[in-house]
Amino acid sequence: MPVFVIHVVPVRVLWGKGYDADQPASLEWLADVPVLYWGDLDTHGFGILNRVRAWLPHAESVLMDRETLLAHRDRWGSESTATNAALSRLNAGEEALYDDLVTDRLGPSVRLEQERIDWDWALARLTARFG
Repeated sequence: MPVFVIHVVPVRVLWGKGYDADQPASLEWLADVPVLYWGDLDTHGFGILNRVRAWLPHAESVLMDRETLLAHRDRWGSESTATNAALSRLNAGEEALYDDLVTDRLGPSVRLEQERIDWDWALARLTARFG
């Protein structure tokens, strides 16, 4: 599976495919740099984040929060096969949202794919958070 790296000073963007995310995450050069992870807001997105943190415990999720999910209710899809795996590497906010997704508290099999998030909305939040 190819992994693409884009060099945009001072950021490097890596993206791959789903659970293959832990392959680039295991690269040694990422161990000492800030790592941001932006995945789908569904049970598997949190599963992949958990897997990335096995290699890079300092990885920080972005736009994988309740505010983002609820602001895009009209763009939700349905997760065809959810997971309910125990994820030990999520922070409290991520864990609470993951639990809501697993138990269908927000609706049946809720899924918000990252590419469906309004780009202006995302840029405003990323700019506010990271400058």
